Amino acid sequence: MKMLFPAMYFKISLGAFGLVALATISGCGSTPTTVVTPPVIPPVSTEVNKCSGTSLTSPAQPTPTANYTGTVFTGTVKAGSQPLIGSHVQLYAAGATGNGSAPTALLSTALVTGANGTFSVPAYTCPESNSVLYAVATGGSTTVNGASNTAAELATVVGSCNAVSGSTAVTVDEATTVATAYAMAQFLATGAKIGASATNSSGIGLAAATAANLVNTATGVAPGANFPPTGTAPSAKLNTLANLLNACVVGGSSSGGCTQLFAATKVGGTAPSNTMDAVMNLVKQPGTNVGTLYTLGVGATAYTPALTAVPADWVLTVTYGGGGMNDPSALSIDSKGNVWVANYFNHVSVFGNTGIPVAANGYTDTSLLESYGGAVNVTDNFWATNEQGGSNGFGSISTYSFTGSQGAFDGGGLNFPLAAAFDPSGVGWVVDYGDSAVSLYSPAKASVAGSNGYQSSHLVFPVAVATDADCNAYVANQSSNTITRVAGDGSSFTDFVVGNGPSGVAIDASGAVWSANYYGDSVGLVTGGVTVASGAGFTGGGIDHPQGIAADGAGTVWVANYRGLGFSELAGSTASSPGAVLSPANGWAADAGMVEPFALAIDASGNIWVSNFGSSTVDEFVGIAVPVKTPLLGPVRVP
Repeated sequence: MKMLFPAMYFKISLGAFGLVALATISGCGSTPTTVVTPPVIPPVSTEVNKCSGTSLTSPAQPTPTANYTGTVFTGTVKAGSQPLIGSHVQLYAAGATGNGSAPTALLSTALVTGANGTFSVPAYTCPESNSVLYAVATGGSTTVNGASNTAAELATVVGSCNAVSGSTAVTVDEATTVATAYAMAQFLATGAKIGASATNSSGIGLAAATAANLVNTATGVAPGANFPPTGTAPSAKLNTLANLLNACVVGGSSSGGCTQLFAATKVGGTAPSNTMDAVMNLVKQPGTNVGTLYTLGVGATAYTPALTAVPADWVLTVTYGGGGMNDPSALSIDSKGNVWVANYFNHVSVFGNTGIPVAANGYTDTSLLESYGGAVNVTDNFWATNEQGGSNGFGSISTYSFTGSQGAFDGGGLNFPLAAAFDPSGVGWVVDYGDSAVSLYSPAKASVAGSNGYQSSHLVFPVAVATDADCNAYVANQSSNTITRVAGDGSSFTDFVVGNGPSGVAIDASGAVWSANYYGDSVGLVTGGVTVASGAGFTGGGIDHPQGIAADGAGTVWVANYRGLGFSELAGSTASSPGAVLSPANGWAADAGMVEPFALAIDASGNIWVSNFGSSTVDEFVGIAVPVKTPLLGPVRVP
């Protein structure tokens, strides 16, 4: 007999389903004897899924206008509060032939700032109406007739070409340079080259919005003009880095401010020669020379407030609250970069990519009840799994769009559903903790696995699921040391030993399967049907009761640690040493103040998003991962 406990009991005693306690296991796949449960419709495009060759309709990116006439605007180049005189300014449209691809210079001749550091942009034509524009200022001096600082290179993201107006005025300074380097980290290459693939105009557009969220591009002061009041900006860390650059820009190319900065931001033994490349290197290796760079940064005071102690690393964290979050659990990202969050206490929250709640108090209705799982489907609707409720009290699935509730449904064997994922054919897979089974639903919400779902003794109190390119699912059995591959038609079940208590599962672009082993404090890997790391999993790098797990566009694996200080990074399955720990001993962002981080997802511009079950917040780690196409349908896809 399945025992159901009230929600408050779960919350007080354990908090998250990563802490499931089983008094007795009477048999694989059986009902637990004693269980404390873990904690404007867009236009569409067509893509063919690999599983069946049928077509799926999914939200499309807007169609841009070619050779778009841009609006003239003005700007100012500064070093802190001082104008940078004689600086050469060029306006660029981001490249469209790959990440870090060559941009298009929009001005035939660079502009030169006058005594007050200002410049006026004349007529220009953008390659596309949605081209991301950015300005780069090189050289200049803070004194009239002073020697131009050849090491000074500053940048600011202007925004989408069709969003520039006659009232637009931008500032280019050290703070905007830091914001540009972080937000555009995955699209940035040496020489201030910013570009994305032609198929990821959405991702670079999100990155441009992130830059404007970090710093007010009109004033050059952090945070952005529209930074949400429910958020906490990383302005102190950003300002410390801006001060670091300011010491070089003001001091001159041969000053200690420049030479020490460049020495501390080498990559492969090669030192940068300008401030933009220096901060790019720093962003891409955030754990290198942290103390040295901090000491250099506190020597300048142009930007305040600044850090008062050495940070754990230079990972930039933005924290968002509001949106009705109340013990947030599963987290999923739609095609527009919006972040959807399930909450244990009867809410679904959704945030724009800059952290602004779409609904101030989230969405709620009577169908939501103890929601740990959820995922966005091909049409950008969010399915939230409810442990209880429904017509028989064994759970249901609530669906939401931007307009609110789209209704709830049950049946198909739902029994304490804890997690959901969508395969490339659009089928939704739901794991049922209550009877150790999986339920499957068509995009129209009809059961495609019979009235009882797929059941097998291989499934042992499953809590997580991910799907591969062939529409099979891999299910994490938290009360075992295995993950189970379930054939799309339910005809076969295959176990892989990965480590103790797998609680999260992810599949990278190569088809390798990764597990977050909550009780084993490890990460497991299965490639080509073979378990790697002798079934014990990979450890270290801050892995501490890992819960959420995801792979990025390069195959690198990222882990949210429910009991840890920071999040972890591991080398991907195609690396020379798969599973090698790449994060520090306490993980990345160990000073971010995460509280019971639960789920982790990556967006199309390379930001990592993590839900904090214990503090009812969501963290954004800016630009640290390689972009992923969203929503996640099957294994990782590169946008």
